[in-house]
Parts: sequence; C-alpha cells; structure tokens
Amino acid sequence: MNLDDARKRIEHAVSQYGQHAAPAIDLVMNEVRSDMGAGAFNELVEEFDLELMYNIAPMESDASSS
Repeated sequence: MNLDDARKRIEHAVSQYGQHAAPAIDLVMNEVRSDMGAGAFNELVEEFDLELMYNIAPMESDASSS
C-alpha cells in the first residue's frame, strides 16, 4: 500500500460510513503502519483529523521527523 491508496480508502470509508467509519479506517491505518511506518501513519492521522473525529491517535515515532 502507498499513501495515495490509503488516502482513497480512508475517504471512501468516511463517505460510506460517516461517523461509524472508525473500524474501516483502523484496518487501513494498520496496513499503513505495517507497510510504511509511524511517520506515514501520523501523516494520515493529521491530514484527516482522525484523532478528533475517530479517536485514532498518532503513534510515537522511533525517529525524529523535525
């Protein structure tokens, strides 16, 4: 999976399930974390405001991204 595919899948889940999309998004985010690591995971959390809307928190990264 790449970030573009993940974005599309998250957008689809949000449009299909609305406020109940968390389980579908969680599956996508698990794949992102596994395939691309914490940095990509956190990027999507911020981009889609997943922490506020779906209670999906950013991960602590093992490398600084500053």
